[in-house]
Amino acid sequence: MTFLESINSPSDLRDLDPAECEVLAKEIRDYLVTTVAGTGGHLGPNLGVVELTMGLHRVFESPHDTLLFDVGHQTYVHKLLTGRIDDFASLRQRDGLSGYPSREESDHDVIENSHASASLSWADGIAKAHQLKGETDRHVVAVIGDGALTGGMAWEALNTIAADKSTPPRKLIIVVNDNGRSYAPTVGGFADHLDELRTTSGYEKLLSWGKSTLQQSGAPGRAAYSAIHGVKRGLKDMVSAEQTGMFDELGIKYLGPVDGHDLPAVEKALQRAKHYDGGPVIVHMITQKGQGYDPAVNDDADQFHSVGVIDPLTGKSTPSKQASWTSVFGDEILDIATTRQDVVAVTAAMLLPVGLAKFAEAYPERVFDVGIAEQHAVASAAGLSYGGLHPVVCIYATFLNRAFDQILMDVALHGQGVTFVLDRAGITGPDGASHHGIWDMAMLRIVPGLKLAAPRDGARLTEELREAVAVSDAPTVIRFPKGSVGADVPAVRRLADGVDVLRDVPAGAPKDVLIVSVGPLASRAQEVADRLAARSISSTIVDPRWVLPVPESVIAMASEHSLVAVIEDGVKIGGIGSQIRRDLRAADSRIGVVELGAPDEFLPQGTRDEILEYAGLDVTTMVEEIVHILPADLKARAHTRTAV
Repeated sequence: MTFLESINSPSDLRDLDPAECEVLAKEIRDYLVTTVAGTGGHLGPNLGVVELTMGLHRVFESPHDTLLFDVGHQTYVHKLLTGRIDDFASLRQRDGLSGYPSREESDHDVIENSHASASLSWADGIAKAHQLKGETDRHVVAVIGDGALTGGMAWEALNTIAADKSTPPRKLIIVVNDNGRSYAPTVGGFADHLDELRTTSGYEKLLSWGKSTLQQSGAPGRAAYSAIHGVKRGLKDMVSAEQTGMFDELGIKYLGPVDGHDLPAVEKALQRAKHYDGGPVIVHMITQKGQGYDPAVNDDADQFHSVGVIDPLTGKSTPSKQASWTSVFGDEILDIATTRQDVVAVTAAMLLPVGLAKFAEAYPERVFDVGIAEQHAVASAAGLSYGGLHPVVCIYATFLNRAFDQILMDVALHGQGVTFVLDRAGITGPDGASHHGIWDMAMLRIVPGLKLAAPRDGARLTEELREAVAVSDAPTVIRFPKGSVGADVPAVRRLADGVDVLRDVPAGAPKDVLIVSVGPLASRAQEVADRLAARSISSTIVDPRWVLPVPESVIAMASEHSLVAVIEDGVKIGGIGSQIRRDLRAADSRIGVVELGAPDEFLPQGTRDEILEYAGLDVTTMVEEIVHILPADLKARAHTRTAV
């Protein structure tokens, strides 16, 4: 039995001696590489926190002491050390382990959402609760990356934590996992400050020279090295004292920098923090993404931040033969930028994942990565627009939730021409509840003047993106899903207001159902229409292209049919179907509307097809829902044909 197989809880970890811990760390890395290579997931971040996580569980007693992980994608090691190795092969699969902390899985997990910069606010609240309840023996430890510390919410929390003067002081420890990266290298003033803390180490250079030179010079040299090593701490304190002023000014005790891959050093620093009784403590750990796995360490792009299925020996994946939605966008925005000098791009620590690499390489001065700060990204874009440029804000759909106020009050209210490109919109798959981008359409529907497009294929993405950046006096939005873009879906005709008709009812035939297909579900809409036709129910299919506001021609066509079915991969409540129902009522139409979208709940993880089926967006379920709500005469016709 390996040491890893013998760990059923953190208490087992505390029984190991230092040599055994060193072996365990290697076993964990080997296991992560082998397992995540088969499931996909956040490999690089977890390889970087092996010793850090081991140290946390050896020094603190979870769940009595509360361990909080910001973002949470770096908790695979935490899962292995808290008794979940038997289920680990099911990581990110339907009904398997989550790729993030999950209360359903373990009492050791607390924060489930994967939206960055929230852990310090949680820590502040939990520590206050412990204090008010007299639980003075419980520590709260928040692990937050240097990337997440670029988020304004983290600094709001730091301000509150530092201002607390309660007696006795709350037992709150902040562990900064500093690997210099979020996805790509971390940007911003705070990142620069951490760089100073990492690099103001003249004493380290001296020691490095001493170790390689003096120790090879016989007894006198070894004696000199020992003398230098003896004053290391004093030198470090002198140098660091000039650089830790920011934390001192906040009133938070600073410990570090600490080599996050040196387990004894990690434990020593955490023990010092644990027994410090003067208030909150920041422990600065220096780690490396991908530590111990050369393919990850040598990957300049993101050090295997997130991988699909890969070869564990080489780290290489099988390249997809189909273009992704993201790559189609990336190519098109570069083409636009070549001819439109006013077009600039803004991203929140997601330059590579949202497809801006080519744009940034060609025009680095026109791409702004603001760090994990979505609110700032959007408000800054309003300023860019006012200054005469056309900003394209590229972000995951799920993260747009965080900047709603800025969209409403900074962009829309002021009539600023800003285009939002929402990657990973709709049902995304294995990253689970907090990564599904299903709320954007319902949320943005209430923003006055906003225009939203949902391309059904790559050709529509390129043309709708160009239409979006042509709007100079209102926010525009383009949304598309994760994954391969698939084949183009041609239209039989385009109406004057830009609506595409994908299928017409034959001349003279009754117009039974108008299917409004939103975005990339057009191929499913075609299958639904085929199934209905087999039951003697005719269908017209339209793709509005620009779904907000709902084009007038869609409402006019709806009034010619007996029923409207709206297929969308956003939440039904407040979605496009709801808007069409409202517009029909405003037009004094009593045509029924069946809304086929995501239910009002947090959706589980799984493949996109699995979750579409779970949400009732598989073809069979949609057909049955449509037939169920048909007017009585059409329903009888459909059932009669089925019986035959």
